[in-house]
Amino acid sequence: MSKRPVVLVVMDGVGISDKDYGNAVNNAYTPTLHELKATSPNTAIKAHGLAVGLPSDGDMGNSEVGHNALGCGQIYSQGAKLVNESIESKDIFKTDTWKALVDKCKDHGKMHFIGLLSDGNVHSHINHLMALIEQAKADGIKEVRVHALLDGRDVPETSALIYLDQIEAFFNTVNDDHFHACIASGGGRMKITMDRYQANWLMVEAGWHTHVLGEGRQFASAKEAVETYRSETGVIDQDLPAFVIAKDGKPVGTIEDGDSVVLFNFRGDRAQEISLAFDSEVFTEFDRVRKPDVMYAGMLQYDGDLKIPNNFLVYPPKIKHTLSEYLVKNNIRSYAISETQKYGHVTYFWNGNNSQKFSEELEDWVEIKSDVVPFEQRPWMKSAEITDTLVEAIESGKYDFLRTNFPNGDMVGHTGNYEATIIGVEAVDLCLERIMKAVKKVNGILIVTADHGNADEMYEKPKKEGDKPKAKTSHTLNKVPFIIYNKDVEIAEGDFGLANVASTVAKLLELEPDAHWLPAIIK
Repeated sequence: MSKRPVVLVVMDGVGISDKDYGNAVNNAYTPTLHELKATSPNTAIKAHGLAVGLPSDGDMGNSEVGHNALGCGQIYSQGAKLVNESIESKDIFKTDTWKALVDKCKDHGKMHFIGLLSDGNVHSHINHLMALIEQAKADGIKEVRVHALLDGRDVPETSALIYLDQIEAFFNTVNDDHFHACIASGGGRMKITMDRYQANWLMVEAGWHTHVLGEGRQFASAKEAVETYRSETGVIDQDLPAFVIAKDGKPVGTIEDGDSVVLFNFRGDRAQEISLAFDSEVFTEFDRVRKPDVMYAGMLQYDGDLKIPNNFLVYPPKIKHTLSEYLVKNNIRSYAISETQKYGHVTYFWNGNNSQKFSEELEDWVEIKSDVVPFEQRPWMKSAEITDTLVEAIESGKYDFLRTNFPNGDMVGHTGNYEATIIGVEAVDLCLERIMKAVKKVNGILIVTADHGNADEMYEKPKKEGDKPKAKTSHTLNKVPFIIYNKDVEIAEGDFGLANVASTVAKLLELEPDAHWLPAIIK
């Protein structure tokens, strides 16, 4: 090979914290990671807030914006910030899509809003929902129904009632003789509707039957549903079963011909499948029973190449000058691999929200199928299989740049199971050891980093001494590691984030970084 190959490993959800309490990273047996930090050039970089295009440094990062930043070397307004700007300017309500939504249901139908009900700001924000409802009323809509997916993942694990109380209080301020809004159905985000990467269509089917058909266990209110399920099952919010709100035995908000439906989540990965169920004329993933004649729209376009959904309210950032495109222009051969849960992150998100390769000849993508089981039951996930295939690719000598994502720290971390997350982190460490040996064998260069924190804080801080630890299932605001192995480099001075990685990769490949990118982390 003319250049030393560069391998980038993203340890999803592995942040840095000096606190040992509930830290599944520090308390795991990670001799490889310790060796890398002790013997290789390294620093800590930002993976949240302004560093990845989010509204403030109080906003936790996520895998999507993190991989956007990694893959393009720039900072774009993302997710919540993008939607915030569109709502503040009122541009969202000037779109043909919003006008069509209103026209469809203004006279005889209902406007439905499906989405994650919290202020987690990773998939959605309750303030966005309220702004949409207020505008619906102003535009003459008479009936609004909310299908509330409960969080407990990007917010405290049993916080659902806070957001239910908030939205019910809001309804009381807007409801009058000419307008009525209420909750129609709901359930935990990991039980219904919000599957991703086609890993478990049964979740989407359950959501369809709940939201559209109004089938399922009935309750007088969402609060009653949550309190009942908590007492019966003891599960956290993300795992609460589906519920239907009914009056006199009849669901209050099935989705019917002549209605409009808005999915108010802005993050794309868990929005695509339910969007396909609404948009597709030919659909074989499950029996929809009936497909209502509705106007359907997403908050954002969740996949620009596959055009999912057909209609959306806020245009995505037009990400240009990606690392992948730049490498293709320089005849660099690249390789991307992960399992299903994060395959889109090293391909679609990495390539600037583009599901197509820039070059079929120069880019190879490999997906290892994920297990369809709760992640805490197999916390090692497909780390060994990813590593088997990646090592083979490294040693083949075919590629100049190889990238992968190990989901364990994030996906297992999100379960709130501390012990399982430790095993997940340890599994990744074992894989790092194997990758290091392969890199050394071909005289390559290894970069180890993460896209955000998660496993580094698995417990909420107890309110008083002696309190039972309460699981924390959300991402963190901590920095993430950035390590370079098998290359004598000097770390530059500066306050770096994920968007500085692209220039770093280019320099290690002996290329001049693109002029649009942020500076490299190395001198």
